[in-house]
Amino acid sequence: MKWLGQVVIVAGSWLFYLLCRHVFEGSGRIAHEHAEDVWSFERTLRLPSEARLQDWVLGSDTAVRGINAIYQHVHFPVMLVTLVALYVRRREVYRWFRDVLLLTTGLALVGHIAYPLAPPRLEPGLGMVDTGLEFGQSTYAGEPGTGFTNQLAAMPSMHVAWAALVAVAVIVCLRTRWRWLAPSYAALILFVVVVTGNHYWLDGIVGLVLLAFSLVVLRGRLEPAQRPADASRLRAR
Repeated sequence: MKWLGQVVIVAGSWLFYLLCRHVFEGSGRIAHEHAEDVWSFERTLRLPSEARLQDWVLGSDTAVRGINAIYQHVHFPVMLVTLVALYVRRREVYRWFRDVLLLTTGLALVGHIAYPLAPPRLEPGLGMVDTGLEFGQSTYAGEPGTGFTNQLAAMPSMHVAWAALVAVAVIVCLRTRWRWLAPSYAALILFVVVVTGNHYWLDGIVGLVLLAFSLVVLRGRLEPAQRPADASRLRAR
């Protein structure tokens, strides 16, 4: 029944994360002010316009519906499948993966609380639309400030950070050259969260920075776990 303990740890941590985001939801006024600051800073950095990218995709209803579906249905299932697969097949990697996941998400929670940020879809002045709402595929039941979901927690993007962590796990666990295609999954998720108007480029970038920090802090949890396998290969020779 050891697996039940892991379910409690992961599910309990996720519920705690959601509860804190809800309880400490920031001011709408401040979140909108931060949105203006982020948008302006991105233009200073000469990052591509999220609005122009969305305009390009809006030319195809099929493409937008597909992107909305990815935003709705891919994020959590992929993470769940990865956790289960690692627990069943690569227990030593699972422990490292779980710890990196919890640390990254915990750091993100600090960001959500300290820097409330309205996503582009809630900022009409930026020229973007809520593609989920427009096509009847929205994952949000009501207006910001209602319900349990904190819609003003755009910074950083956990969609992007989690997708990148899954990609890292694939690279660590597999030996085929095809594993180097895994980062394309993270790139796809970054594209999806931007096109749907749920995040700015900077949200994804900050999410990746937090993930990188967690990987560095917890790198020692992975290296010892890999040594037995390496040693067995050497003995086999």
